[in-house]
Amino acid sequence: MEDYIIRATAANSSIRAFAATTKHLTEHARQIHHTSPIVTAALGRLLTAGAMMSTMMKGEKDLLTLQIKSSGPIRGMTVTADSHANVKGYAVNPSVMLPPNAKGKLDVGGAVGPGILNVIRDIGMKEPYNGQTFLQTSEIAEDLTYYFATSEQIPSSVGLGVLMEKNNTVKQAGGFILQLMPFTEEDTIRALEERLAKVSSVTAMLEEGMLPEEILEQLLGGLGTEQGTDLIMSEKLPTRFACNCSRERVENAIISLGKKEIDRMIMDQEPIEVKCDFCNTAYRFDVEDLRSLGT
Repeated sequence: MEDYIIRATAANSSIRAFAATTKHLTEHARQIHHTSPIVTAALGRLLTAGAMMSTMMKGEKDLLTLQIKSSGPIRGMTVTADSHANVKGYAVNPSVMLPPNAKGKLDVGGAVGPGILNVIRDIGMKEPYNGQTFLQTSEIAEDLTYYFATSEQIPSSVGLGVLMEKNNTVKQAGGFILQLMPFTEEDTIRALEERLAKVSSVTAMLEEGMLPEEILEQLLGGLGTEQGTDLIMSEKLPTRFACNCSRERVENAIISLGKKEIDRMIMDQEPIEVKCDFCNTAYRFDVEDLRSLGT
């Protein structure tokens, strides 16, 4: 099954919802960045959140960036997604290893540590929108829940999870985002809180074989209605790990360093290699290549 995102509304459109399965894009990130299990879990959660949040944007060229700067051993992560749910990302330190936490699970909070979450939306305006909050738990989902409530004034519930196989490949990955509109009725809110309290984890639901549609049905089906359900699945969108780097982009970056810096590299008489942070693709430039860029 390929990765995808479901967009939906419920309770007479007073709740908007997103749910995703992201096993393949998380595994792809693990492979190209050679991440440890704990970093795979942390980065996978942020990639999943970025993919879902990207579908909230309207414009064809809109871009979303989630950036965590932290003092834990992982030191930070950056995820970027476009409005078509193409997502990419990396961790500053991909090889962190820590003992399990008190619950016997991967200690994502310990790996990330205290820090700041930046949410940057470039929607074609003169300046991008930039929201910033302090990390609350460094477990990612709770931090985004706090961000939505404080920076965007949207009461939300975010669930994210990554489950690893014994061979350290990705077994399950996915998540959900539920957001309350200003006109959500109190009875609906209470009923939703009761359902969320019964959810053990996103990965537990995925391990039961639940699809994103079924996760939303369990959380939202029948809320705010006396008969039946008004949960409306409005859109199914594919999501994938995709990087738009290219040799031409790297050449432009080298040119931007200026002729003096390029001449210094030429004088070294050694080829240089430039790696893309997001996808780890390496671009090699020999001395002749540098000469052509410096002219």
